[in-house]
Amino acid sequence: MAEKVIQSLPQSTPAGKEELGKIELAPEVIEVIAGIATTEVEGVSGTRGNFATGVVEKFGKKVHGKGIKTEWTETGLIVDVYCFVQYGASVAKVAHQVQTQIREAIFNMTSLSTQEVNVHITGIQFDQVNDAKTE
Repeated sequence: MAEKVIQSLPQSTPAGKEELGKIELAPEVIEVIAGIATTEVEGVSGTRGNFATGVVEKFGKKVHGKGIKTEWTETGLIVDVYCFVQYGASVAKVAHQVQTQIREAIFNMTSLSTQEVNVHITGIQFDQVNDAKTE
């Protein structure tokens, strides 16, 4: 995971004469933005979490940053996404849409450019109705 503060953005007044201070983004902010962008792509059935996120979701809380890993390197921001694709969807198309959606969402909300968005398909989600019919 990235450091506590992943990016500082200089801010100036509307006239541009004096600095107001800086804006600091926590790594969790980027993870949440990427997580929401991922789940909005048609064909993505969910993202992979760990044991802790599974327990939190059992209590009814939505974890938007699960399955997302961010890393700041000397060359820029790298985002890794671990997600499931719905059966029947084109894996290549879904992965490309996830990359595009994440890049746009992060740039629109933070003005940060991503160096890489790596999509890891960790499984295929089968339709629950079809599974019940075959049993």
